[in-house]
Amino acid sequence: MGKRINDSSLRNTLAWLIVGLQCALFAPLAAADEHEKNIDPLEPVNRIIYGFNDGLDRFILRPVGKGYNAVLPKPVRKGVGNFFDNWTYPITIVNGYLQGKFRQGTEDLGRFAVNSTVGLLGLFDVATGLGLEQNKEDFGLTFARWGIGQGPYVVLPLLGPATARSGIGLIGDTAINPVAQLNDSSVRDKLLILWFIESRAALIGPDEVVQEAYDPYLFMRDAYLQNRAFLRGEATTDDEFFDEEFDDF
Repeated sequence: MGKRINDSSLRNTLAWLIVGLQCALFAPLAAADEHEKNIDPLEPVNRIIYGFNDGLDRFILRPVGKGYNAVLPKPVRKGVGNFFDNWTYPITIVNGYLQGKFRQGTEDLGRFAVNSTVGLLGLFDVATGLGLEQNKEDFGLTFARWGIGQGPYVVLPLLGPATARSGIGLIGDTAINPVAQLNDSSVRDKLLILWFIESRAALIGPDEVVQEAYDPYLFMRDAYLQNRAFLRGEATTDDEFFDEEFDDF
């Protein structure tokens, strides 16, 4: 009898150990799955749109970007990038003020003034050499500062990763984007196309990291959300790809 009791106790102990081990192993996975559902409840639809965007990029946008890099020398490409960085900078200026960052907003205004004049309409980044560093603000970040929730992760056709908050913020960004608000539609459309090509061409190289990922969709999503958290000051990262290059995705 005593031996049977000991065997039973041993079996019970082993059973509880197995249950405990299963909980230890699978509880984090269950929590991760729940987290995935919370941040990306639209994943099935998002993956379809991501697939469309990726196909368009592989067969059209990336080849055009590579051709752009091959035809234009690096100094010219740098000047074009500076030009668009400067003439879309009012988005950062306005949103800096809306977030109560008055000192930063004033410095950003000074940066815009210097590069628009001394920098020859923004072709040259003179302001950085004067200590007026480039910042990044937009309506999505302003909404976050105001306490508006992030909402679900979404993938927008052609535009790529966003959240409900940053996606709605794009409407405000467009409204105060000087390039998008030009009255001459012919000039405006040409500039917007050039801006789009330049932005895509600037990612040739870093974009290979995405394609080499086990699941490019998840990599893109997590990198985007990490980058937005970094811009909000809620996370830090030493990864240059996330900090700088990913802003253009």
